[in-house]
Amino acid sequence: MTAPVFLAEEGALDGARAVLRGPEGRHAATVRRISVGETVHLVDGAGTRARCTVAEVGKDTVVCEVLERGTDPEPAPRITVVQALPKGDRGELAVEMMTEAGVDRIVPWAAERCVTRWKPERAEKALAKWRAAAREAAKQSRRSRVPEVTAPAGTARVAELLGGAALGAVLHEEAAERLSALPLPDGLSGPGGGAVLVVGPEGGVSPDELSAFDAAGAVRVLLGPTVLRTSTAGVAALSVLQSRCGRW
Repeated sequence: MTAPVFLAEEGALDGARAVLRGPEGRHAATVRRISVGETVHLVDGAGTRARCTVAEVGKDTVVCEVLERGTDPEPAPRITVVQALPKGDRGELAVEMMTEAGVDRIVPWAAERCVTRWKPERAEKALAKWRAAAREAAKQSRRSRVPEVTAPAGTARVAELLGGAALGAVLHEEAAERLSALPLPDGLSGPGGGAVLVVGPEGGVSPDELSAFDAAGAVRVLLGPTVLRTSTAGVAALSVLQSRCGRW
């Protein structure tokens, strides 16, 4: 079984010893019951990974001896999923599953037909929940990179992202072409490349939104014969694309 992963504070992995403090240290010491002599991996969320041996355990601190340190290569191509806001806690579920599957960036999208709305007074709290879900799922899946969860985007911003990607694709149940058979463009993994996948809300992407995305050069793609919920379509599309481009 692979060693457990904990998220270290910025700069904590620079020396011969690393200390987990605060909520992360408390979680390691009291919830995970990490013990002296155990091997753990500490990551900084940006690709640095240190293999460590636990030297001391306190109430809310864990002191680790760094055995080796390195930087995990950044996956290529970089994959962004634009996720329309689902109802209830299904947004955090979508973030969790996509993080475990390897997404690099998640963009919350206030689509026209979204039932859920992040009102200004609640947006910060809702976004914090998505980011916390990404952090926890990254540790659970032993990732050294925590995916970026951006501020909510409007349709114009989503169109910009699609236009700037080597591959911009919008999941649509009436599309003629399957994502599994879509020809991948040259330069997908190169500088300025990457893929952007758009997952619409339960009510579907509106005609005006589709027009904006078509104008940005996006292609409409189909996953399969069944209609997936917005909270599960992202991880399904991400899995197909990673298999196609060699990340999996």
